[in-house]
Amino acid sequence: MGPYEILAPVGAGGMGEVWRALDTRLGRNVAIKVSKSEFTERFEREARAVAALNHPNICTLHDVGPNYIVMELVDGAPLKGPLPVATAMAYARQILDALEAAHRKGIVHRDLKPDNILVTRQGIKLLDFGLARQAAPLGELNATLTRALTSTGEIAGTLQYMAPEQLQGREADARSDLFAFGCVLHELISGKPAFTGDNAASVIAAVMERDPAPIDVLPPLDRIIRTCLAKNPEDRFQSAIDLKRALGWALDPAAVPALQVKPAPRRKWLPAAIVAATLAAFGVGLLLRQPATPDPMRYSLLLGKFSNAYGFMPPVLSPDGRQLAYISDSVQGRRQLFVRHLDSMASQMIPGTAGVTAGAWAPDSRHMVFDADAKIKTVDLRTGSTREIADFSSMSSTMLAWGADGTILYSRRGDSLMRMPESGGTSTPATEPSPGYVTHDSPTFCPDGRHFLFRARRKDGQTELRLGVLGRRTQGIVLEAYPIAVCTALPGTFGDETYLIELASDSLVARRLDLASGKAERRPGSGCVGPGNPNHQEPDRQRRQ
Repeated sequence: MGPYEILAPVGAGGMGEVWRALDTRLGRNVAIKVSKSEFTERFEREARAVAALNHPNICTLHDVGPNYIVMELVDGAPLKGPLPVATAMAYARQILDALEAAHRKGIVHRDLKPDNILVTRQGIKLLDFGLARQAAPLGELNATLTRALTSTGEIAGTLQYMAPEQLQGREADARSDLFAFGCVLHELISGKPAFTGDNAASVIAAVMERDPAPIDVLPPLDRIIRTCLAKNPEDRFQSAIDLKRALGWALDPAAVPALQVKPAPRRKWLPAAIVAATLAAFGVGLLLRQPATPDPMRYSLLLGKFSNAYGFMPPVLSPDGRQLAYISDSVQGRRQLFVRHLDSMASQMIPGTAGVTAGAWAPDSRHMVFDADAKIKTVDLRTGSTREIADFSSMSSTMLAWGADGTILYSRRGDSLMRMPESGGTSTPATEPSPGYVTHDSPTFCPDGRHFLFRARRKDGQTELRLGVLGRRTQGIVLEAYPIAVCTALPGTFGDETYLIELASDSLVARRLDLASGKAERRPGSGCVGPGNPNHQEPDRQRRQ
């Protein structure tokens, strides 16, 4: 078929057949959708309109022939429910992102349904814009053009997911897609279609006259779905952006008790890591300006199923304190990297991170570096694009850190810390374990971007916290601190000062750290003259503790 070599059938539908094919010019596999009849000018115009869409959650259109279209070959499974709320919300955000991109270009899908939404390793892919329509400029949308979009008396779309105005033969717009989205979301959570019937007439009657069964999982979410499924388009959300924002607002902490899940087995080091990282990322400096006995601040985060992901990376806050990254199992059963904005209860799966075991934020809070399948990659969280920067074959990395100067530190099992530029290239040792030590791991950068903390594991099983500096391949300076600690900057009298924050017994303690000497102020109660000593009379310094 032209330059395409047909390889195997993929499926068939009412409008034609889909085949797997090889583009002999570019050497890539594609999907070819062959129409039962020759394309009209309308089909070609629609195909060219959809080809203008370039979005990671939309299947790309490559080419148009006399009776076929050539699309990106997507390897995935149709979206099916019921799903956990956190997973459903992650997919919902991606679907809305795709719809938002299409609606901005005046393109309405008109046939949104689970069969046209594939779950891939890279995330959601929205397919089949075969019924899509590109809006004409104001003044051109007259009755003649509207009738030309569909054959006389013919309803374009799938009945169970069609808005009332579509069933009545009226013009569909972005709000019609949001009605279909409400049907999809209802099915994702409940596992049942929003509207059912024994035949086409009863399905149409259900869509036109009845409301779907309520969603018992979360009342605010049920209200959002009902707003999507309002019979009058004016009563629905008016844009995908508004709907996405409403989802974030609806899933507030007040709804958390209804979503509680059985906690994973407790790991002794996990609470310390989360508390320390959380305190550092939220900016301890904000607390220092409060009264000497501020009210405790608590923050509940429901992240869904973790399974065995705790053994790889604890939840990590971004440098700007606005996002939380963590590892969890996806629907396909492989570990994926998820990012959760703290002003939302929904998490988003990051495409291209299947098999991840470790990750770290970039200083700009817009990129991450992660390890998956013995490769180190970076991902742009705005576009979802990934880039491989190192391949270790059978050697797997365990922990990562991304410094302000573009240096990436990583640890390999049974080895020293290594460093490499963020663009990739040759790796060089950043530390050298001395005799009696097994490995160095768990690097974290200090605010200056040159010094870093890491753990040194001894052959006798003991662990030490050490301070290293880029450019000096040494064992590092042993810090008198617990192995779980972070290095952060806090406001001081003469500008920002570096502090070491650690979990000591049941308290978080911040001690000023001299990076040049590697000396930290003594812990509270140790008889020192400084923060924590009962005889010390510096209220401001006491608040730092």
